[in-house]
Amino acid sequence: MTTYESDIKTISSSGEMVFGILGDLNNLEKIVSNPKLAEKAKDIRFDADSCSFAVDGFGRVGFRIVERKPFSNIKLTSENAPVSVSVDIIIDAIAENQSTLKLVLLAELPAMIKMMVGSKLQDGVNAIAELLAKALAPNP
Repeated sequence: MTTYESDIKTISSSGEMVFGILGDLNNLEKIVSNPKLAEKAKDIRFDADSCSFAVDGFGRVGFRIVERKPFSNIKLTSENAPVSVSVDIIIDAIAENQSTLKLVLLAELPAMIKMMVGSKLQDGVNAIAELLAKALAPNP
């Protein structure tokens, strides 16, 4: 397994609130309206426990929540993907109204594929963490 970790993002919201939002994938509606995401993923569908999207040149990929540890971790695994992928969303409350968010992606990639897409996966994990952090920030 190859591991890709995002930078740690600080969010001005409680860990409980962050977990509550990310623990229900229906809340992705606010995030999917982001124009940068629309460039990469099309036809995004979601319910409380799963999401799927179409990626140009790749097809439809989905993720399902398989574990929730209240206020600290949400684990997703891939569905309909050519390789096994899991994503851990790690939430850490650092103050009453402040928390951190980190994404950890584990992928079972053949060596050739890893060489071709490894840096793109790392960039993608960081971009998604940044997108989530911005979406979870309270509105001024």
